[in-house]
Amino acid sequence: MSETTTQSPDNANPGEVNPAPERRVTLSDNAVKRILELAQSPDHAGKNLRITVSGGGCQGFSYGFSFDDEVKDEDSVFEYGGAKLVIDEMSLDMLAGSEVDFAQDLMGAYFKITNPNASSTCGCGTSFSV
Repeated sequence: MSETTTQSPDNANPGEVNPAPERRVTLSDNAVKRILELAQSPDHAGKNLRITVSGGGCQGFSYGFSFDDEVKDEDSVFEYGGAKLVIDEMSLDMLAGSEVDFAQDLMGAYFKITNPNASSTCGCGTSFSV
């Protein structure tokens, strides 16, 4: 995998949380660009990218991606270059320190998470174990 550059989080809006540095999830420049592109569509206008972790997948846990206009009290919000990422507290426990990238290869175009907490991942990168 080629090296990517991440940006520091912008200042959070009132009521949003920017966790301690060791609990942050960063976005690569490619991920920021793709999130902003997707946010231009009428279906996603005014919404933030939400990442969740749930039980399932071939390794025990799987990542979920959706656009959501709701920010709950227990959510952490990260903003990089205008792209907002929302993660609930339970998912953040498993994602802390991760980087989200956007990749295009023979498998297609997709968001890829490099998660230092994962002890193993499946071949397609959509599920992991801790």
